[in-house]
Amino acid sequence: MAVEVRRVVTGHDKDGTAIIARDGIAQKVRMRAANGITSTMLWVEDETPSDNSGDADKAEREIGVAPPDGGSIFRIVEFTPDDDSVSNEEMKKELGLDPDGGGPVRHPGMHRTRSVDYAIVLSGEIDMLMDEEETHLKAGDVIIQRGTNHAWANRGTENCRVAFILIDAKEL
Repeated sequence: MAVEVRRVVTGHDKDGTAIIARDGIAQKVRMRAANGITSTMLWVEDETPSDNSGDADKAEREIGVAPPDGGSIFRIVEFTPDDDSVSNEEMKKELGLDPDGGGPVRHPGMHRTRSVDYAIVLSGEIDMLMDEEETHLKAGDVIIQRGTNHAWANRGTENCRVAFILIDAKEL
């Protein structure tokens, strides 16, 4: 079971005064059936620059891994230890990605998004796999993923939590 995430969202009242618009446990939580990975959606923007008017909860929507064209996504993902029984096709379907896309497949989660991804390992440890290389990451490490083919492999015994901010980018 994923750890609950408290989400505080600011806004403005009718007079333009800064307020706390939302404060509570993030409700947009999705568990991927293929591998048990849990993703907590915190916010989605459809454009840059963002429109900070209104009071809509921009996390309340269905969206895949990649951000909208011209937009961004903020989420926290809890990676369970790898399950070797999950196929590449099952994983890509769960991620909403083309099962035939993304380049070479070293791991069932190999994928690529048209985005620049900022990631911070919050807890645990995880390996980031690239086409031919990999690196081990632990709590406090930061990753800048620039539209590259990659996968996340939790080869340990404990869950790993990573915060991701994905921003749409130009096609390579």
